[in-house]
Amino acid sequence: MTRKRPMLLPTLVFAIAGGLLLVAQEQRSETLPPGKNPHLGNKESIRQGMALYRARCADCHGLDASGYRGPDLVAAIGGGMTEERLFQTIRKGVPGTEMPPTNSPDDDLLMLIAYLRNVGTAAPADSPVGNAENGAKLFASQCASCHRVAGRGGRIGPDLSRIGIARSRAALVREIRTPSEWLEPNYETVTLVTKDGQRIRGLKKNEDVFSILVMDTRERIQGYLKSNLQDVIYEKASLMPEYGPGRLNDKDLNDVVGYLSTLRGSDVAVR
Repeated sequence: MTRKRPMLLPTLVFAIAGGLLLVAQEQRSETLPPGKNPHLGNKESIRQGMALYRARCADCHGLDASGYRGPDLVAAIGGGMTEERLFQTIRKGVPGTEMPPTNSPDDDLLMLIAYLRNVGTAAPADSPVGNAENGAKLFASQCASCHRVAGRGGRIGPDLSRIGIARSRAALVREIRTPSEWLEPNYETVTLVTKDGQRIRGLKKNEDVFSILVMDTRERIQGYLKSNLQDVIYEKASLMPEYGPGRLNDKDLNDVVGYLSTLRGSDVAVR
């Protein structure tokens, strides 16, 4: 009696198919892979793409992809940015900027693109943590003189009415603890020295070869001809002071960030 040989063919086919799938997932292309993006419209892929975006992109482009250190991706994609260009920008980065290249698998990039194509339908904001009510009181006493929320507050700092959908919690903590780490355009600190020695410190709002426009610390917009100035000093420090643990303890910081995380539109107000 002859023995039957083991059925190896199905196992072999499965192993080959699994290997091909693994190779496809680990592939790293310089250009957009041919064919339709398999992750477009797939809820699980979009969820994974959102997790990748939060971990790798949100600190520069904003939690809602509307721009921060990096450009507004919602506007770019809505303005007709092709998938090929988006893929290559993510893959190769942008020379001369903070946008680095990446060696991540094609599959990660395709999931990121799927998320960005659906960014308006996914909830990007972190869940609030901390005592938001106490955070609102701390904000009103220590921050509202410089920052506006829902039309109320100062103008020397950025408007924070939608900060909860524009920044991650980690980014908010860094900006409060070390505000000079990065200065947002139009909020760069400058000191002008006039010919008679008067010093005007404020925010640079515009500049060309011949003139400079600033908002001083009293929120007055003033323009100066450089020929009438003794010096223009470009400072690396933010006008916003550093809120270290001695000035804002960890619990209060958590409460302030918890409050800021609730600011997601025009229905918010400083309490």
